Amino acid sequence: MATIYDVARRAGVSPATVSRVFNGVNVSPEKVAAVREAVAHLGFVPSRAARALRTRSTEVIALIIPDIENPYFTEVARGVEDVAQEAGYSLVLCNSDARREKEADYLDIAVSERMAGVLVAGADAGTDVSGVLAAGHAVVAVDRPVAADVDTVTIANREAGRAATAELLGAGYTRIACVTGPEQIETARERALGWRQALTDAGMPAPDELLVHSSFHVDGGRAAAAALLSSPEPPDAILAGNNLLGVGVIQHLSEIGSAPPAFGVAVVGSLPFTTLAPSAVTVVRLPAREMGAQAARMLLERISGERGPARTIVLGGELQAARR
Repeated sequence: MATIYDVARRAGVSPATVSRVFNGVNVSPEKVAAVREAVAHLGFVPSRAARALRTRSTEVIALIIPDIENPYFTEVARGVEDVAQEAGYSLVLCNSDARREKEADYLDIAVSERMAGVLVAGADAGTDVSGVLAAGHAVVAVDRPVAADVDTVTIANREAGRAATAELLGAGYTRIACVTGPEQIETARERALGWRQALTDAGMPAPDELLVHSSFHVDGGRAAAAALLSSPEPPDAILAGNNLLGVGVIQHLSEIGSAPPAFGVAVVGSLPFTTLAPSAVTVVRLPAREMGAQAARMLLERISGERGPARTIVLGGELQAARR
């Protein structure tokens, strides 16, 4: 039976290079081609069991996300799975419901099951991955940072909030509210800061009564919109801080006969479902699948032994303005 050393010898590379090819990281196309030719010629099949004994980890990675029902995180998971599968790793998807205790249970399981690494979109900024790191497993934060100095891939959230709000201002709306997620979640805070920055830059007030922190769910958007529109001085436009909040806002507006574009709506994140024409709402599309893929590549680099300081990659969104 062929071994990794036989493959290396035939390909003219080191066994370490063969291992890096199997892990899908940092190898020139020429060496990848040579290794693949040797593998095919020799009929070599990597042994998962042998690798687990050698590295004290399995060829499994965990992705812990706060809301498996949110299409945004489904896209993230698809990007992770694409990269992991190509590199020969299996993916375990874990839903934390944005609850710290449930998230902690999944992190403990990742250690006890000797998973090779963990990708985590934290329940909040205090997500504790110290136990995973202490056990020698790689961790990469995705979508939002965690309470550790680890590689992170996130979105330019403040700029997304600013650009969406500026678009509403440019369309002539003058009293713009912001409905975003829980204040302890950085993505929610940053998008709200972008809203405030756009208003300040335009010389307009950003009163606290126009900022509502809610859940990142449809019901949260509905309730926030209802409260804002029943206030003594209701807004004439709303920035929704994520896709599901946007759906909730639009549902309430449709029910009271004020659907966009009569009432201005901008959403950070693609709307997963709505009966409105796509051109009625301003959207900042977020590269969720690309973010997942990039985070998975960084995790595989750490699993393969990559050293160096923690890295942060920030991906930008794409503004798609409403047509009125």
